[in-house]
Amino acid sequence: MLKVENLVVAYGGIEALKGISLEVEEGKIVTLVGANGAGKSTALRTITGLVKPKSGSITYNGVNLLNMKTQDIVKMGITLVPEGRRIFPNLTVLENLKLGAFFRKDVNNINNDLDWVYGLFPRLKERNWQMAGTLSGGEQQMLAVGRALMSKPKLMMMDEPSLGLAPLIVKDIFSIIKEIHNQGVTILLVEQNANAALHTADIGYVIETGQIKLRGEGRDLLNNDEIKNAYLGENVAN
Repeated sequence: MLKVENLVVAYGGIEALKGISLEVEEGKIVTLVGANGAGKSTALRTITGLVKPKSGSITYNGVNLLNMKTQDIVKMGITLVPEGRRIFPNLTVLENLKLGAFFRKDVNNINNDLDWVYGLFPRLKERNWQMAGTLSGGEQQMLAVGRALMSKPKLMMMDEPSLGLAPLIVKDIFSIIKEIHNQGVTILLVEQNANAALHTADIGYVIETGQIKLRGEGRDLLNNDEIKNAYLGENVAN
């Protein structure tokens, strides 16, 4: 579905990504894990057209994404749940969700998908007319995920969905990720919480200082002592 090959991204003279390659198969959960500053968010921002690469290629179902506008990438079925949620605080929950469907033409189906999102996140329905900026951190993350779902994505990319959340809320978020996947959405997940991410993912990539160091099935990476010690540290502790 998504294929990234030899991707190089530089900020000024510093290379944030040094020729990474990764693939996301349709119907899978793929995770990219690593320390803060390893290049995880840069990879997602480049895939969505927000950052222009120095070299390399990105294809989605065989279509070249380089030089495409972000809105056209969204229309193709790719969406990003950004790090830090990036909700619109001065709009209501409902208004935020409707903005997620901004590019859609199938107006009659939007309300059905709104009901689907409310089914996944009942608290959002309860706070339908509440200003988004007054929600708790966990509720704002739910809203960010719900807004992304309203674009009806085939591939959902999520950037640090557990960041800054209490452990119980993190558990809820990862349960929702599995439910979204079960309903047919392919997921590319970027996470510092390697334990949760690798438990959830079919395939995992380990990135360190802009380079992919390892690739494997999520459970295999989780149980690899070398990875625990060298790359993931305490995040993988039981």
